[in-house]
Amino acid sequence: NVVINATKVEKLNNDTLARERREIIRDAMKHTWSGYRKYAWGKDELKPVKKEGRNNYGGMGTTLVDSLDTLWLMGMYDEFWEARDWVRDELDHDAVADISVFETTIRSLGGLLAAYDWSGDEVFLEKADDLGSRLVRAFDSPSGIPYGNTALNRNHSYNTAWTGESSILAELGTLQLEFRHLAKATGKQHYADKANKVFEVMKTIEPDHGLYPIFVKNQGKEPIFSYDKISFGAMGDSFYEYLLKVWIQGGKAESMYRDMWDRSMDGLHKYLLQKSTPSGLYYLADLVDKKLDHKMDHLACFMGGALALGAYTDPNGLDSPRAKRDLQTGKALAYTCYQMYTRTLTGISPEFVIFSKGEDIGIGSATHNMLRPEAVETFFVLYQLTGDYTYREWGWEIFQAFEKHSRTSAGYASIPNVNSVFREPKDQMESFFIAETLKYLYLLQDPDTPIDILDKHVFNTEAHPLRMFPLLDKDIERELRACSAEKSVPSSEPTPCPTKVLSS
Repeated sequence: NVVINATKVEKLNNDTLARERREIIRDAMKHTWSGYRKYAWGKDELKPVKKEGRNNYGGMGTTLVDSLDTLWLMGMYDEFWEARDWVRDELDHDAVADISVFETTIRSLGGLLAAYDWSGDEVFLEKADDLGSRLVRAFDSPSGIPYGNTALNRNHSYNTAWTGESSILAELGTLQLEFRHLAKATGKQHYADKANKVFEVMKTIEPDHGLYPIFVKNQGKEPIFSYDKISFGAMGDSFYEYLLKVWIQGGKAESMYRDMWDRSMDGLHKYLLQKSTPSGLYYLADLVDKKLDHKMDHLACFMGGALALGAYTDPNGLDSPRAKRDLQTGKALAYTCYQMYTRTLTGISPEFVIFSKGEDIGIGSATHNMLRPEAVETFFVLYQLTGDYTYREWGWEIFQAFEKHSRTSAGYASIPNVNSVFREPKDQMESFFIAETLKYLYLLQDPDTPIDILDKHVFNTEAHPLRMFPLLDKDIERELRACSAEKSVPSSEPTPCPTKVLSS
């Protein structure tokens, strides 16, 4: 009883401290949103140094749409409804030409769907359906593997020349959560069919080790790999993330996705997981032309949380050998990503690190930091799963470093050199800083959050939390029953019940 009571007191004290920190992070969001609202309202991005906006994602108010559920989860409802009004009155996808299918899906479509899922406001679903109807044309390739770019205002989709006109693994495999959810919310099954087909086709060319090269030719009836590079960093990362999360989204009923995830994790452990000297830090190397490249992108830090989530949802239980292995590796990668921050002068990680024999972590040519979320994402996931307060402390340290070195009078700016405290910040604030980084930092310190990543919510790769299908189906069925009961009462103006898909 003494031990139990001591544990309760420790949790109470930690939660009290966390609530204080949560409010400080909310103030950072208020500061950032105020700068965006004043200087860049309706623009894709705020330039936090010059205090002006720019449209670099087609002019769709990307930061505004990407931030909607962050506003909601932080209780900034006045700001949320004002942003809703802009979406209702100003957002016009017909005015947008060529865009990235991947970026627009995860940021804009994901943002609209999450805003609808949390608020229930039909404006967001209408805009999501409109956007989805334009984006879905990118799936119309001979193989069913989507093109990387499309024009929203006309039917024209293509891959860029710099990829050798190939589709990119992370892009083709990071559309499924959003389009499946859109199908569920609208009752338009073709959205899900197009997205599901991508993984079905990729399954037919699955390598024995489960690790996919990053470029895929999609112009023929059967896709082929076009570049022998395997990475859990740039251009590979979220393909693997969605194998696990699509399985979770669908109520863990579609075994193909889990099987693909498990095979890729076996391949990760056999071919890519490495250990540094002298500190013994675990990291994920790239494999290029069957040779290891001992660098790890900050982007790959998401894998700490993904491995842990995979372990906690393992069909054979958390005590199974595979789950134990994956949880151990997830925690080890989280520690390495924490070290990527602590071993720089600013306390902020570079875009990637290199591992040389006997030297542990080194900084290569990419000395900058773009305010990326992957490390704090992993800390949030691990805290939700394990309750270990260490992850809160790590997140708080990173937030303090951003406060010291990135904050401007209008927002937060990217860092050009994480090992120099004298360089002026870069005049860029990606929308994911609000959508992901600040959100994860806040949720990490929020003991009262409604988010539940085991039983209720699945995050898309842009940190937009959506209800899992079993929960969504119950709510849809409840809505239909209520509507049917309403229709049984005589009315001078009968209205049809909404058409919804009730099964995954």
